Amino acid sequence: MENCKGTVGILTLGCKVNQYESEAIGELFEARGFCVQSASLPCDVYVINTCTVTAESDRKARQMIRRVIAKNPDARVLVTGCLGQVSPESLAAIEGVDYVSGNVHKTKIPEIAEALLTSGKVKTPIVEVSDVDRACFEPMQIRKFDRTRAYVKIEDGCESHCTYCIIPSARGTIRSKPMDEVLAEVEALTSGGCREVVLTGIETASYGKDFKEGSLAELLRQVDKLNGIGRVRLGSLDPSLMKHPFVDGIAPLSSLAPHFHISMQSGSDKILRLMKRKYNTEMALAGIERLRRAIPDVMLTTDMIVGFPGETEEDFEQTVQFAKKARFLMIHVFPYSKRSGTPAAEMDGQVPETVKKDRVARLSSVAAEIRHQLLLEWVAKTETADVLFEEYENGYAYGHTASFIRVRVPSLTSLRSEFATVKPVGTDGELVDAILI
Repeated sequence: MENCKGTVGILTLGCKVNQYESEAIGELFEARGFCVQSASLPCDVYVINTCTVTAESDRKARQMIRRVIAKNPDARVLVTGCLGQVSPESLAAIEGVDYVSGNVHKTKIPEIAEALLTSGKVKTPIVEVSDVDRACFEPMQIRKFDRTRAYVKIEDGCESHCTYCIIPSARGTIRSKPMDEVLAEVEALTSGGCREVVLTGIETASYGKDFKEGSLAELLRQVDKLNGIGRVRLGSLDPSLMKHPFVDGIAPLSSLAPHFHISMQSGSDKILRLMKRKYNTEMALAGIERLRRAIPDVMLTTDMIVGFPGETEEDFEQTVQFAKKARFLMIHVFPYSKRSGTPAAEMDGQVPETVKKDRVARLSSVAAEIRHQLLLEWVAKTETADVLFEEYENGYAYGHTASFIRVRVPSLTSLRSEFATVKPVGTDGELVDAILI
């Protein structure tokens, strides 16, 4: 490639925050004259942005590192992210790794890579891991997006210290992006043609808690005022956020999509206490009903962990009943995964894998029944709906309504990144079939 300092492949594991950070790192590489390309190709530089939420995440990260080293042993290999923060020595021990950092100073990675290309492969990996509890919000921004939507990181860090989670150790204390910087980034993306922006963070609901003034609701009100703003969505939210001040503050906003992903984790009060979550089922249901009264078209999705240490059949049944009451459009069901270094890993009452697998299947079946019923009801009451289309395959365009209902329409063109009005005609329980108006 002409006028290119070198080729860079970036691999990302984990959450939307990691994906955003990798995109920002890629743009910084390009600003320095590098060419970012698919990591499946031989590259001069590889950046692996790791996750450490489960032991499986750790395994995948190490596997990914070894694969790129095998692909090009002469490449400069830089590893960053959550696993780099909590276990840098284990990554530095992999032969072929040149540099390891954590979740601080990620914007320095292109500079480090350029220096390594000049100096050559190192005999001993450079390890630069800073204290995340003393870190400020690292300035980052993106200007490009590959698809219809863009993710914008507005917050970093978590102080909840749930007993199953290692992320507070990897991400540190709550740090929020200044509101004027968020607004400028969202405005630039919108001006560039982005139709939907997702505001996300490690604990999105905590945005602004480190400011003297400011809150997530206030940020959403300011975003709503931006010229040309399309849809706005939010990352996962703690159920404890859904109190009157927040719900009343966001209900009138025209840009905010009527869909919220609530990170519930369990429908058993006993298990929620063992997890050290900040709410109980009564509080969560009250918040859900508050949302439905204030935003009639709202749809909710959630995460549930089954097989947490100490979970009995009765506790699991309480989760099933809670799911039926809450009526989530979608439930992401996960078996509890033991994470070394967390209190839950040492708890009594570890649930056998066979029981976890059975509970995942049973709750997933209940979730499918709820989803099918919700979609049937939505089709019956909805004359038309606006859909933002994202994919095209075999003569069908696929997209989502504002409330996150997936829609399929027959079309001769892809319609990608376009809004169109559709008439629902039926559902298979997974998505809604419709025709273009």
